[in-house]
Amino acid sequence: MGNQTTTKEKEEKGMKDEVRDQLRQKIQEVIKDEIQEGINDYIDSGNAEGFGKDDKLNVKISNDEVDKIIRPGVKTNEIDNLCYEFINDHGAYSAPLFYRGFPKSSCTSTNHVVCHGIPSNKVLKEGDVLNVDVTAFKDGWHGDTSRMFEVGKVSVKAKKLINTTYDAMMKAIKILKEDIYLGDIGSTIQNYVEAQGFSVVQDFCGHGIGKAFHEEPSVLHYGKKGTGEKIKAGMIFTIEPMINAGNYETKTLNDGWTAVTKDKSLSAQFEHTVGITKEGYEIFTLSKN
Repeated sequence: MGNQTTTKEKEEKGMKDEVRDQLRQKIQEVIKDEIQEGINDYIDSGNAEGFGKDDKLNVKISNDEVDKIIRPGVKTNEIDNLCYEFINDHGAYSAPLFYRGFPKSSCTSTNHVVCHGIPSNKVLKEGDVLNVDVTAFKDGWHGDTSRMFEVGKVSVKAKKLINTTYDAMMKAIKILKEDIYLGDIGSTIQNYVEAQGFSVVQDFCGHGIGKAFHEEPSVLHYGKKGTGEKIKAGMIFTIEPMINAGNYETKTLNDGWTAVTKDKSLSAQFEHTVGITKEGYEIFTLSKN
């Protein structure tokens, strides 16, 4: 779930939400020790800041389950219900639920919706493209991921946009190591995307993540190489480029959440949560598909 690149996020960062803290505490009390098959364990050798020698980040976020039901005629509410049940059945909590008033457990963004689409009775139709964004909270840690789905047969342009967005994310991930700059991530994504004829959304960004849903640093998906903060081992953050087929500009609808392209062009997004190690990086949210 992306972070909006405004001062509001920084101003609110660190503020306590007593109700949410109490809810999370209750959830943690009943979390099972069993780890769902396929969970990605973080480094257990003390590389991460705040992690002891025997600590692990146990996160399972599976959009593979969603893939099984994506077809024309399915409502986005059905997808949200599946996400909620799957995450809860595996001893975790859907972090977006009630986050700053967000009413659902996942974000479902179709076609020209850039991000933070609210699941509803909207029915998917042949040719739609859909992003599903889920964040699980388990054992005191967050894991955030999103991916695109094709509903039936999609256009050639839509398929190119989806492939370009995924490739841009992976190209940025593959350069990760200590002492490169955050700007190197944005530069890698922007240069590749624009060469394909698409544009990078600038109103939302990746973010640090861990014990809190959104932390520093902000990870822009555009920019110049050699700028910004240096990356260090122990950092955990998301890379989640939002790429538009048309102009990069967006607007937020009256619900206060749903962001759409101003020119109503298609948009696509992929997201992984990654950790920086002494040897390079680790992806925590890899999917089977």
